[in-house]
Amino acid sequence: MRLKNNLHLAYCTNIHRGDDWPQTLASLEEYTLAVRDRVSAGRPYAIGLRLSDLASRQLSEPATLAAFRDWLQRHNCYVFTINGFPFGRFHGARVKEAVYLPDWTNPERPAYTNRLFDIVAQLVPEGVEGSVSTLPGSFKPFITSPIQRDQIRRHLWQCIDHIENCSHRYGRRLHLGVEPEPLGLFENTAETVRFFREMENDRPHDPRLRTFLGVNYDACHLAVEYEEPATAVAAFQKDGIRLSKIHLSSALQVVPDSVTREWLRPFADNTYLHQVMARAADGSLRIDRDLDLALAQSPGDLEWRIHFHVPLHAARFTHGQTTSSHLLGLFDLLARDPALCSHLEMETYTWEVMPEELRARSVVDQLVREYEWTLDQLGRRGFVPS
Repeated sequence: MRLKNNLHLAYCTNIHRGDDWPQTLASLEEYTLAVRDRVSAGRPYAIGLRLSDLASRQLSEPATLAAFRDWLQRHNCYVFTINGFPFGRFHGARVKEAVYLPDWTNPERPAYTNRLFDIVAQLVPEGVEGSVSTLPGSFKPFITSPIQRDQIRRHLWQCIDHIENCSHRYGRRLHLGVEPEPLGLFENTAETVRFFREMENDRPHDPRLRTFLGVNYDACHLAVEYEEPATAVAAFQKDGIRLSKIHLSSALQVVPDSVTREWLRPFADNTYLHQVMARAADGSLRIDRDLDLALAQSPGDLEWRIHFHVPLHAARFTHGQTTSSHLLGLFDLLARDPALCSHLEMETYTWEVMPEELRARSVVDQLVREYEWTLDQLGRRGFVPS
């Protein structure tokens, strides 16, 4: 939905199953329209679209894309952003590290991303920017040589070339957001800034880097890294790195005593990767690749922050809390500078694997509650139309 100061808010449809385009459209009709009816009050309703590689190929067919544009108009909806991080299947099977594959060393990744830009350029309304989000190059353990880093940057520059051409062809402002994530090739602010400087060194003084490439700032991810939003945003701004999109998300934050560890075991699902950043009493940090590995460690950590996207409206649980203060800090920055980022997307994709304590009765109920919480917080900061 369109908010004040030309902000746009949606939820990411990667919460629903959608291995191909027919399944994706069926999810939009069953769930997204039900959420729209409860939160949008007849106003144009924004969709944060997630397309697999297969779905993107199917939707790229001119007749299929034209039919979807008609569907959007008929249902008073519009698309302004596409999540291009997961390439293939994202629900109902083991994903884990495979969510990074193919990564940006593989030509399949830029081809897929370019296809997403061809699609969003034809869907985004006139006067609204279009964005696509993607992974942070690769999974850090996958990258073992400088040649792979060179391949990643070269493919990203090829994508920048395509975004520029697509922007001119369709008369839209388009940008790609790379998404730092724990154990991503670049996982925190410092590593992201360093990567952008490497990109700039490849083509010095090329203004298209700052125009067409930015950061998809996922609040859960950087909170897990123990970053503060004001410091992170200031670092990006100092280097001229745009915020392409903000993922509104929260992580688990716990004191990992023996009782809490038992409470956490249902969170260690077999579908998604749940990296854990542990903080010791001396302030040092250790990252564990997944929650089950952290649970196997000897007790002694002062705090864990866990990459498990939890409902935005939940503040505390039986044995823990969320990193929602990080997200609220981002909202405060946005209130002071509304031009910081115009694309906001709620991204709690873990509903299917969420323990019962956290899960609403239905995915529609959960999304409506997340909208209510988000709109309340944004309304307090003057962004919600009366």
